[in-house]
Amino acid sequence: MRTRTGYSPALMRTLTDSPAWHSLKQHAEALRPISLRQLFEKNPDRFEQLSLRHEDLLVDFSKHRITPETLQLLCALARQEQLETWRDRMFGGEPINSTEHRAVLHVALRNRSERAICVGDRDVMPDVRRVLEQMRTFSEQVRSGKLLGFTGQRFRSVVNIGIGGSDLGPHMVCEALAPYQNEAFRPHFVSNVDGAHLHETLASLDPATTLFVVASKTFTTQETMTNAASARDWLVRHLGSESAVASHFVAVSTNHAAVQAFGISAERTFEFWDWVGGRYSLWSAIGLPISLALGWDSFEQLLAGAHALDEHFRAAPLETNLPVILGLVGIWYRNFLGASSYAVLPYDQHLHRFPAYLQQADMESNGKRVRRDGEAVDYATGPVLWGEPGTNGQHAFYQLLHQGTEMVPADFLAAAEPHHPLTKHHVKLLANFLAQPAALAFGRTLEEARAELTKAGLSESEIEGLAPHKVFPGNRPSTSIVYRKLTPYTLGKLIALYEHKIFVQGVIWSINSFDQWGVELGKQLAQRIIPELDASHDPVSHDASTRRLILYLRQLRGSG
Repeated sequence: MRTRTGYSPALMRTLTDSPAWHSLKQHAEALRPISLRQLFEKNPDRFEQLSLRHEDLLVDFSKHRITPETLQLLCALARQEQLETWRDRMFGGEPINSTEHRAVLHVALRNRSERAICVGDRDVMPDVRRVLEQMRTFSEQVRSGKLLGFTGQRFRSVVNIGIGGSDLGPHMVCEALAPYQNEAFRPHFVSNVDGAHLHETLASLDPATTLFVVASKTFTTQETMTNAASARDWLVRHLGSESAVASHFVAVSTNHAAVQAFGISAERTFEFWDWVGGRYSLWSAIGLPISLALGWDSFEQLLAGAHALDEHFRAAPLETNLPVILGLVGIWYRNFLGASSYAVLPYDQHLHRFPAYLQQADMESNGKRVRRDGEAVDYATGPVLWGEPGTNGQHAFYQLLHQGTEMVPADFLAAAEPHHPLTKHHVKLLANFLAQPAALAFGRTLEEARAELTKAGLSESEIEGLAPHKVFPGNRPSTSIVYRKLTPYTLGKLIALYEHKIFVQGVIWSINSFDQWGVELGKQLAQRIIPELDASHDPVSHDASTRRLILYLRQLRGSG
């Protein structure tokens, strides 16, 4: 029997009963009592055996609680779950987003080769290249001053109005690549429907020199369209004419009728397609603020870096495939060693939005409780992802990482070369980047703590009281990711690395990583509540808690 999604429940119920799964469970039990100290002492070649490179990108897996045998068993699990077939299906344009019957082709958006990529019988690459050319032309006209605002002045700022993937990706990239921005043209991002976000952004801007990009596939997203309408009112009020809208607004959308009703012409509308998921869309016209802020050459380098990693993911054997190993190591901790949380810790201030971007990419993709066939999983899926830049995190939450009761696998990222001239700062940053994973992995024993306190001259009673607090259990796993410099090309590779890692895990878990039905219910309830916050009638259609909260808020606001 097959379900309407085309998958056989009888075949998909076997993951936790499969030979590969049972082999990994047995291996986990055998490896559990062995520490990273012991693994390094036993095998001095761990780094050579458990690190991978792609161009200047080095990923070190040696500080994980794994052995080469672990990776062999994980690759066997991946083959059992037909990872290579699913990878080929994605690159082949098949509708692997089964609940929405859509292809998943963000790889087409950055395809730098001449290879056709098809959805059904249609090669999508001509459309992709057409929109990229439209983006290039528009960006260059704005940046050169050829395209002017309503009053004849050059644009000095662009405000992107979007939310979710229409905000997080472009915002993260513009922050990460700030050294490539032109001081005379600055990007701003508004996402939250909280009016403070828009109000405080606009307060520092000149309407005559501000360009707005409204990014919404349907042009109906509540938060985005509320902000866009208020931005439109602000512009018209200050420039004194409805005609100013056509000069100062562009749209990234598929709803041409709604865009034109807003006052944006077809020439200022940038298309993208239903096979572009929101959290995978920065490579599309959603990336227009990136090309405006950084210039077209930088945007193309971003695409090129992602494409290079795509080609590696598409062709490299599983055992030497960076996103495959990164994803499988995550499976190891989530399903066999019980880790519920996962930290991304960039030692680069420019990447301060990278963990927030990855939160959506990972948790919206793999935060699922049912498999592709609609049956509930009987194993853990996506972990909670979080993080902050180093060294800030060291003075905040690293205490829990080192001495807490939770094991939190972590990714540490750092560039060998900074963009700034403060080399002494960077040396200290890199020293911390190297020290923290080592401290997490190897810790400090009670004997070592005693010896350190003895050397410091403490009395025996003081040593007895303090030594237990100075013990670091170690055996806390981490990945170290190193690259020469955070360029657009390198950032493209890093983003694609994590995108494909997420895909790998979704395949192993037999879930659809490309829908997000979990965001719908809250939106629907909010639509019901909006009129009730201002109405005088009793909101009886809610639970007792929500009803009383509505009434109390109405009371505080003076409307009930």
